[in-house]
Amino acid sequence: MTDFNLDSLSLKELKQLQKDVTKAISSFEDRRKKEALAALEAKAAEMGFSLSDLTTGKGGKISAPKYRNPDDGSQTWTGRGRKPAWFISALERGVSPEDMLIS
Repeated sequence: MTDFNLDSLSLKELKQLQKDVTKAISSFEDRRKKEALAALEAKAAEMGFSLSDLTTGKGGKISAPKYRNPDDGSQTWTGRGRKPAWFISALERGVSPEDMLIS
């Protein structure tokens, strides 16, 4: 891992670094979730089921998250139902919904 002298960075550089780290963590978590989902889907298929058959009981669809909290990548929202407090707070701070979309 590369060593950084954080004291030599400007505030702008530190904020960009923070944004880059948050994005990297989110990307890492997304990859891990996709790997886990693929493994679960494979196991369910091996046993003659779809994953949605096992998780909903009625074979309905599971909605994928559409928005991610820019301050805490572990918090997501599908865009359905009540808006979570973090989403409302971000909107009040001037963050647009498009900025919180999961790509």
